[in-house]
Amino acid sequence: MDLNRAIGVAAAGLKAQAGRMRVISENIANADSTARTPGGEPYRRKVPTMKASFNDELASDVVTLGRVARDASDFKVRYDPGNPLADAKGNVLLPNVDPLVEQMDLREAQRSYEANLNMVGAARRMIARTLDILRA
Repeated sequence: MDLNRAIGVAAAGLKAQAGRMRVISENIANADSTARTPGGEPYRRKVPTMKASFNDELASDVVTLGRVARDASDFKVRYDPGNPLADAKGNVLLPNVDPLVEQMDLREAQRSYEANLNMVGAARRMIARTLDILRA
């Protein structure tokens, strides 16, 4: 595999992980939000997926951000009869976002991003070293 292709594959990974971190950050930002109207649904957690696709320019498989799915798990319920968004029983629906899970997912995406960034740096150093050898 030539080094330019390796950089291209790693760059695709960087883009995919950046998109994943964006979705996770949106989940964290909305973890404490409520519905906008009484009886409405609050923010529903989004789950980023990855997919492999063939890149004609690189002539190689790369990873891309796939479909962003909605988490179908139940909303959290909090008893708060004084809240204007409460139902007849005094319950308020809260997002199905667990900040701890999101932080772990974000850390994993960050590590993957760093690994791809290190790959780009290593390939660039190898190219520079090859040019140094050819000049000598």
